[in-house]
Amino acid sequence: MNRIGTVIVALIVLLIVLASTMFVVDQRRFAVVFSLGEIKDVYSQPGLKFKLPPPLQTVLYLDKRIMTIDNPEPERFITAEKKNLIVDSYVKWRIIDPRKFYVSFKGDSRLAQDRLTQQIRSALQEAFTKRTVTEVVSSQRDQVMQWVKQKVGEDAAQVGIEIVDVRMRRVDLAAGISDSVYRRMAAERKRVANELRSTGAAEAEQIRADADRQRDVVVAEAYAKAQQVKGEGDATAAGIYAQAFGRDPQFAQFYQSLEAYKATFRDKRDVIIADPNSDFFRFMRSSGGAGAPARKAGK
Repeated sequence: MNRIGTVIVALIVLLIVLASTMFVVDQRRFAVVFSLGEIKDVYSQPGLKFKLPPPLQTVLYLDKRIMTIDNPEPERFITAEKKNLIVDSYVKWRIIDPRKFYVSFKGDSRLAQDRLTQQIRSALQEAFTKRTVTEVVSSQRDQVMQWVKQKVGEDAAQVGIEIVDVRMRRVDLAAGISDSVYRRMAAERKRVANELRSTGAAEAEQIRADADRQRDVVVAEAYAKAQQVKGEGDATAAGIYAQAFGRDPQFAQFYQSLEAYKATFRDKRDVIIADPNSDFFRFMRSSGGAGAPARKAGK
């Protein structure tokens, strides 16, 4: 029995020793293996790993997931105009080099967060002191966040940390200056709007003037073309009349007298005072055609 008990104890001790040489690396963590206080290996891939039993080798686990630094209270910063801004921001970060991280913070994430918080605060203050309230709140807000991320990221990389993102959730003016800033911004927007209206009105006048000029040119060209066509038509008509009337001058005189009568007596109320024996009534005095153009035989 004593031998059996001794064997059992030996087996238990052996199992404990074997168990202490194995460890599991989770996919969410880094495993840092220390050998007599110095970093021996770093495992980032998940799975079953082996090491020497303690105290020859020990394991420290570091979280590889993205972590957040979220200040519980908004902070106050001063702009280039010496105006106070209340800023609520947060930072996303993660460990990318476990060796550098352990050397810098002994593996303590709280120390790393404290250091990052100070660096972020310092970078934001530097960015705000170079910009006005309007630039920080609207026009250059994204540039500020990108600049802070880059600046802090360069220092963080030296301690094994990557800055994933820097965001300002809320940027408000301190009490007492909000109204004046809003009034100034409204006045600036109104000035820009008036300037755009003036520019638009000037361009509209120029467009109308150009349209009127083009219309006058088109009308003038059309009138000149019409007069030319009319003149050519009148010339052609006169030539036709002259050619036709030249064949029978008496008929031409008779036709012209009829046209004159038609133009003179357009209305029954028209009155003319003239000598009945004048040449104007020559073709009216003779119903048999005295003085009228002679008819040709057979007509």
